[in-house]
Amino acid sequence: MDRSKFSNELPDELYPKLNNEQIARLSQVGMRRSIPPGEILFDQGTIRRHFYVILQGAIEAVLPSSEGEVHLRLHQPGDFTGELDMLSGRPSLVTARTVDLTEVVELDSVSLRNLLQTDPELGEFVLRVFVRRRLAMIARAMGDVVLIGSRNSADTLRLKEFLAHNGHPFTYFELGQGGPAEQLLQRFNLGPEDVPVLIGRDESPMRNPTNAELAARLGLNAEIDGERIYDLIVVGAGPSGLAAAVYGASEGLSVLVLEAIAPGGQAGSSSRIENYLGFPLGISGQDLAGRAFVQAEKFGAQIAVARRATAIRCDSQPFPIECDGDGPVRGQAVVIACGAEYRKLQVANLARFEGAGVYYGATAMEAQLCKGEDVIVVGGGNSAGQAAMFLSTIAKHVYMLVRASGLADSMSRYLIRRIEECRDITLLCRTEIVRLDGAGNLESVTWRNRDTGETETRPIRHIFSMTGANPNTAWLKGCVALDSGGFIKTGADLAVDDLDSAGWRLERRPYLFETSVPGVFAVGDIRSGSVKRVASAVGEGSVVVQLVHRVLAG
Repeated sequence: MDRSKFSNELPDELYPKLNNEQIARLSQVGMRRSIPPGEILFDQGTIRRHFYVILQGAIEAVLPSSEGEVHLRLHQPGDFTGELDMLSGRPSLVTARTVDLTEVVELDSVSLRNLLQTDPELGEFVLRVFVRRRLAMIARAMGDVVLIGSRNSADTLRLKEFLAHNGHPFTYFELGQGGPAEQLLQRFNLGPEDVPVLIGRDESPMRNPTNAELAARLGLNAEIDGERIYDLIVVGAGPSGLAAAVYGASEGLSVLVLEAIAPGGQAGSSSRIENYLGFPLGISGQDLAGRAFVQAEKFGAQIAVARRATAIRCDSQPFPIECDGDGPVRGQAVVIACGAEYRKLQVANLARFEGAGVYYGATAMEAQLCKGEDVIVVGGGNSAGQAAMFLSTIAKHVYMLVRASGLADSMSRYLIRRIEECRDITLLCRTEIVRLDGAGNLESVTWRNRDTGETETRPIRHIFSMTGANPNTAWLKGCVALDSGGFIKTGADLAVDDLDSAGWRLERRPYLFETSVPGVFAVGDIRSGSVKRVASAVGEGSVVVQLVHRVLAG
């Protein structure tokens, strides 16, 4: 066998050896097999596959592409195969086959998940390696999809964010820079007007797919059994929803999470969260959501992305929840955790520039569009403050616009001090944007001082809007009681009239976080009176599971 072709492009720290004791424990729950050379264990795109520990011989992992195979790793005795897609049930990104007569310990996905839950030391070891391998593949764009797009296209940014936030590696080619982008378009008889274009492992191009279409093509969701009745359905995979999924699944409940876009919610758009307990150096919202997502899957929660809930029937139990483009799903209890969205600027032509100059998140994905340019951050909360600080290290200058007279009432003091001391941030109080201009993308912004009425126009092409919050409750269509702002009323906040209108027939009062419909709960930013902090949302998501148990127990 010619071993020189194995570049082992991924570093050795992603492939630590199992010791003899660990192999012995795996052998107790797995099956020993002898496999002839050249046998394909699983192909790229395989969904149901096994976990292999190599005892003798070797298994090669390759990344297929139109130009041939990239030889990633030669697994040898003491190594094991797999990464995070083993837990999520998503298609494999690589192909694995034996190159020698090979002896292995083989575990199916159920046995592997049981091991991760019941053997803390070995489970942590394997899970940590799985996470590192997936992160390495993302960093090296070693996936099964190519995205051709333009930095001037709002849909290009949408698709890049969708892939990144769902942890799916992809290769990106920018239009107009010559080389691969134009060559690929020409190969498929497409032109610049067709971008963004995605090319998957089957090499059939998709022209500007919706998030749901892309999720289906990439197999990001395991198939949902429409006849199954889940113990708990969680609507929304922000911090509160993921916390409910983790605690519910870890306590033995069958849990289905419906997420309209990708895990993380509004917190996922934060470049850094510094006041979350246990992370003194801070953590990005996307990283926090990614860790919680892995935890939920580790305990067996099923998470469906790009699956938007559109209606719930509160007069029927189990509760049917309609999903956009899919059949209904049913749960004995429901936790509504779909959060809130930033309020939109009150500017007539805003929609023209959303994703093409106006953004609602400040992650590295958006920040790379404005390197060395002046930018605007709108908002006076912690998310806006963190965005301003983050962008000040990338942009030429940051103008921070707030309608209030200052930041003291809405922002943590440590952030206020940093903003005041940062020479690259100018704070403009009592100021609002009144006009946006540009032919295709944003080209200039006009703002006005609310006290003096004076206006100023600047050639600024990027606005990061993080002001206020509107609850995502329109899909509920009057099912549960709302407050005057459209947030869901729960627990002690529900008045007698609210319960009478909803037909509350139980002798007991609603539990904490329970809505005007028994068995339907609300947590996180969507709940009336909630504290708009990540830690609070996580706390509510964990506590609500105990109340779900009470409902299920009757």
